[in-house]
Amino acid sequence: MSQRNTSTYGFARTSSLLRSRISKASESRGFAQSRVLTHWAEIAGEDVAAMSRPVEISYGRSGMGATLTLLTTGAQAPMLEMQKETIRGRVNAVYGFNAIARIRITQTAATGFADGQVQFTHAARATPKVPDPTITRAAAETADGVADEGLRAALERLGQNVLSRPKR
Repeated sequence: MSQRNTSTYGFARTSSLLRSRISKASESRGFAQSRVLTHWAEIAGEDVAAMSRPVEISYGRSGMGATLTLLTTGAQAPMLEMQKETIRGRVNAVYGFNAIARIRITQTAATGFADGQVQFTHAARATPKVPDPTITRAAAETADGVADEGLRAALERLGQNVLSRPKR
C-alpha cells in the first residue's frame, strides 16, 4: 500500500482551527449562528451596519422568540428605531424561521466603555485612479521588446508606478 502525499504538510486552514472557538464564544452570547456576527453588513445592509452592531441574543422564559440587542451611538438610535422591523425580517431570513421576536437598541457614547470604542463605520474602498495616457504610452514603449506577455504586462505596471510618482 502506498502512502498518500499530502499537499498541506500538516498545516490546516485557520478557519477550520477557529471554527469551534468562534461558535462557542458566539453561543455564549446567544448567537446560534455566528453568521449574524461575522456577516452583519451583508445581513442588515451597509447603512444599518455602519451605525450598529449586534451584541447579544437573549431568550425569554416563555420561549416565544428571542431579543436581539443592537449597540449604536445615541445620535443613530432614532434612525435604527424606525428600521427595527426591516432588520428583524433580514435576521430571521438568515435563521430560516421567526427566531427574533424583538429588537432592543442599546445606546452608548463614542468613547467610554469598551463596547463604545468600536467604530461602526467600515473603511471606504479606494477608487482606482485612471493613469495619465502619456505615462501609459511611455511605460508600454519601455516594455515593448519583451516577448513574454505576462512579464511585459508586469513591466508596464511597474513603469506606470515609477513614472507616476511625484517628483521631489
